[in-house]
Amino acid sequence: MKLEIARGLFLVGALAVASLAVAAWEQPQMQVIGKSGNDAHCPMPRVAKATVATQPDHDLLLFMFGLSQRMRPQS
Repeated sequence: MKLEIARGLFLVGALAVASLAVAAWEQPQMQVIGKSGNDAHCPMPRVAKATVATQPDHDLLLFMFGLSQRMRPQS
């Protein structure tokens, strides 16, 4: 196969992949999420409603704080 034909086929293949990627690209749209009066959006399942006050796990909070501190650049 000639080099020009191979280049042409490669270019056609690259354009096909790029056009498929553009067609499949889906960006989330900006929208306002508000609280509705009905049960259209339930933040917690109905069977998992908490009847007692929950307390935060201090070990988990300390772990998350340590992880957030490691994300800072060392300067």
